Amino acid sequence: MTDQVAGQPESTGGEAESKPVKPAPKPLAEGLVGPEVRSAAPAERGANPAATKAVPPKPEKKADGLRRTAAAGDGEGDSNIWRYSRRDFFAKLGWMSMFSFLGVMFVGTRRFMFPRVLFEPSPIFKAGFPEEYLEGTVSTKWMKDYRVWVVRDQGRIYAILGICTHLGCTPRWLEKEDKFKCPCHGSGFYRTGVNFEGPAPRALERLRVAKAEDGSILIDKSIKFLYEKGGWDNPQSYLTV
Repeated sequence: MTDQVAGQPESTGGEAESKPVKPAPKPLAEGLVGPEVRSAAPAERGANPAATKAVPPKPEKKADGLRRTAAAGDGEGDSNIWRYSRRDFFAKLGWMSMFSFLGVMFVGTRRFMFPRVLFEPSPIFKAGFPEEYLEGTVSTKWMKDYRVWVVRDQGRIYAILGICTHLGCTPRWLEKEDKFKCPCHGSGFYRTGVNFEGPAPRALERLRVAKAEDGSILIDKSIKFLYEKGGWDNPQSYLTV
């Protein structure tokens, strides 16, 4: 019998020439799976080992506002960092809320200790001296600050409140027409304050007039005198000059 060639089957008498047999694939190296097998294959075929090095994984981006120091692939470390960061955030938020609440309570307590007081201007004011007003004239000097006319007529000085008795508008003194005229609804009043036209139901109100210690005119807006009730005959409603 003739010796058989290694790796080839025995030749039979009927076949003039035997076909070549492909060599069996080599078994995979133990422990090589996935990317390692692909990286090892070129080395076996004689490729350059430097060109077949595995590409290192790209580093993960840091989370917004949080540091992630755990190793890549360590899911447990990442979750711990996220948990502790949230815990710190909510703890700081809780402290801020508590201090804000205490601050509001402190301010409210101090405000409660001091009652609210409205400081209104005094209704009493000095309107100059009698000689400053001419007979038969109406002075509008105090309308802007006190809404009061000072009238000198027939040896008396009296003060008229500049509020229309219809709806509270401010009438105007028309010197040429010698009357007070309300621009809102057309009510008209004589120099004395008596109504004579328009919807005004009654005369204008007069105020208390007195003489101060220094001889000046003292007007008190808190005391009013009504014509329809006979208040204009009260000596406090005018000053004799």
